[in-house]
Amino acid sequence: MLKNDGQNVGTRLRDLPFMDLYVRLDQPGTARYRSPGRDYTNNWSRVLPEKHRGEVQIIAKQLIGNIENPDSSYAYDDMRFRLSYQRLANGQEWVILRRINSRVPTLEELSIAPHMCTFLRKLGQRDGLILISGPTGHGKTTTSFALLGDYLQRFGGVGISVEDPVEYMLDGPVGDYGYCYQVQVNKDEDWATPLKRALRWTPRYLLVGEVRSPRAAEQILRAATTGHLVITTIHAGSVEESFMGLMHLAEQSMGSVGANFMLAQGLTAAWHQTLGSSGPFLRYVVTEENNNGDPVRALIRENRVGMINSYIDKQIARMEVMRGVDPVSGKRR
Repeated sequence: MLKNDGQNVGTRLRDLPFMDLYVRLDQPGTARYRSPGRDYTNNWSRVLPEKHRGEVQIIAKQLIGNIENPDSSYAYDDMRFRLSYQRLANGQEWVILRRINSRVPTLEELSIAPHMCTFLRKLGQRDGLILISGPTGHGKTTTSFALLGDYLQRFGGVGISVEDPVEYMLDGPVGDYGYCYQVQVNKDEDWATPLKRALRWTPRYLLVGEVRSPRAAEQILRAATTGHLVITTIHAGSVEESFMGLMHLAEQSMGSVGANFMLAQGLTAAWHQTLGSSGPFLRYVVTEENNNGDPVRALIRENRVGMINSYIDKQIARMEVMRGVDPVSGKRR
């Protein structure tokens, strides 16, 4: 991780509410930023105010010639960023710095509805796989760490995160009986190798930053079927697409039949997450514990994941009815 103590140039950059910072490196250029807002007006790309440009020059000088990994982390003036470097078709070199809030938030701080917080917490007492999907920048990593922190705080045990780069800082004691170890994947290392090592530490919880390779997908499924609770994220447009994407990766390493059966056996819950101005919206499905005949498991085994959508609707409607909410009007009865 590259570090810089920062300088006080007028109003500090850290006082500006932003999510992404775009900085040109090959020569001086106009930096731009994107605010954390989720409505279209706030989400615009904006020119960085003049008073912050001196600090951006400091950042650019610090980064030039020092980026060993195009996807890594960076620290400046008590801020942490996820860094992504890109050389463009026109020859320009840019980095995008996504701001990371190092403190792991609680589920309540994410503005998740109270009944959903209760639902998600109960999953921490199960084994298997929690698969979180959604678009880039919609809080999948944040939610996964909020879950891990909550489970370690409430239920204890050993948790291991495998990431590239490490984002939220959770290493060390968590609560009275929990402890977290965070592993940074070497840029030249296949994700499956640190995952395999992590399992030798007998973790109760395993968080994998993102499913990225066939062998890593295989290791994730194996861990989910051998007594661990695995939390991971995947880029997908729906719950069904997340299943298909994970199975496609895993079957390249273990064959289609094996991938389908292991996902069916190991799946605990999955949801697709999008962020709105009021917080995250989750479209979810959960399996029945210790029930191999669960309808979702059956559809996955039979490679009919496209039919899970109707089952998701039924589960959500059933939960709304249990809460006393009319599933059609959305009003409390």
